[in-house]
Amino acid sequence: MSLTEREQKVWSEIQEWEHKLYNYESNDFELTYEKYMEKSFALLPENIQQQVFTSMDNWMFHLHALIQGSQLQIDAKERILQAGRVFNLQIESVGDLQLLTIDQLQYIAQQQIARHRLYSFAQGGLAGTGSSLMLGADIPAMAVINLRVVQLIAMTYGIEVNTPYEMMSSLKVFHAATLPSRMQMRAWEELISELHNEQDFYFYEGVEEIANVSWLEQPVKQLLKGLAIYMFRNKSIKGLPLISIAIGAGTNYQLTRKVTEFAHKYYQYRYLYKKGGKST
Repeated sequence: MSLTEREQKVWSEIQEWEHKLYNYESNDFELTYEKYMEKSFALLPENIQQQVFTSMDNWMFHLHALIQGSQLQIDAKERILQAGRVFNLQIESVGDLQLLTIDQLQYIAQQQIARHRLYSFAQGGLAGTGSSLMLGADIPAMAVINLRVVQLIAMTYGIEVNTPYEMMSSLKVFHAATLPSRMQMRAWEELISELHNEQDFYFYEGVEEIANVSWLEQPVKQLLKGLAIYMFRNKSIKGLPLISIAIGAGTNYQLTRKVTEFAHKYYQYRYLYKKGGKST
């Protein structure tokens, strides 16, 4: 099946985005920071390093399953289906959403994206108040918000995330989206390679390890954000710590913006690839 003119345009936009990803150039600060992280982590015994990564992988697997089976996510899935029925009354299941046009799917996906960017902004603002409770909950809350929106974008493009393959795929999309920009190209290539080589989209046969030294940069950034908030929490303007609130809200918004853009491009790619993008 060949792509329509509109689908060809979206496919071209994805290729342009890929080109920017491939041509990203790291600055000296990023390279120095990367070397420092690797050297610092290498000081730990190898078995401790493995335990850290295994624990993080297990935490993400369980969090993914918890989100996927939650009533909140089930309700969100039903809202996506209802939005799809506005365009096509034949839609009964998530898979039927692939009957919609690329513009209709983008419209539904953008609703989810905008909503979760707002959630991140609000969460960052609350953390920015300097409350110990809000600061402590910030990293888990951001993990939930961003994992959840990746799942919802996948569902919007007709993909259920309750099979072994799709669970790992969505976790790898989340992982790739939260990597430093200089490392996203390699992660994108791995995702696309797995997609092209996959024969059975139920069982996952690739590498299941997700967390690594490179990925730790994002949690460290979140901790540094918390430190900045803590330092500025007493700098009030009219009784509000506006500087720390701005730091928290802005940082969280940018993270979710980065995650949603990457995830949206990936699931757009999958939708168009299945429809014939591989022949373009």
